Amino acid sequence: MKKMMLILACVFTIVTNANADNYRPINVSQLPEKAQTFLTTYFPEAKVSLARKEFDVTELSYDVIFTNGSKVEFDRKGEWTEVDCLTQPLPAGIVPATIEKVIKEQYPDAKATKIERDRREIDVKLSNRVELIFNKKMQLIDID
Repeated sequence: MKKMMLILACVFTIVTNANADNYRPINVSQLPEKAQTFLTTYFPEAKVSLARKEFDVTELSYDVIFTNGSKVEFDRKGEWTEVDCLTQPLPAGIVPATIEKVIKEQYPDAKATKIERDRREIDVKLSNRVELIFNKKMQLIDID
């Protein structure tokens, strides 16, 4: 039993150390061009606290964290994958118009504060703590 615990502790240490080097600080100018355009379009006045490149076994991504705590994540091509403005509404134009229409119709007093997309879904979190999940055809498929 002691050997098993020692082995698990060693594996945990190795994995932790291997993952610790996955982030590298970068300058905003080192982001892909699409990401830089996105930031100047939707966050022109925001001050960047940290920009970093994340290396994963199969992926490369970028994170930009602003001084107010808001965060934007980009894929290797510079396309946004997540925009999180914490408690503030997302800048106009980030949420697709079809999704914005659903939000206005069903939750007129709520604002989108976070949006995340992947290959299959788009998740939108609202200021009233409701999470809406849409498929790629912009159809509402779930509410949390």
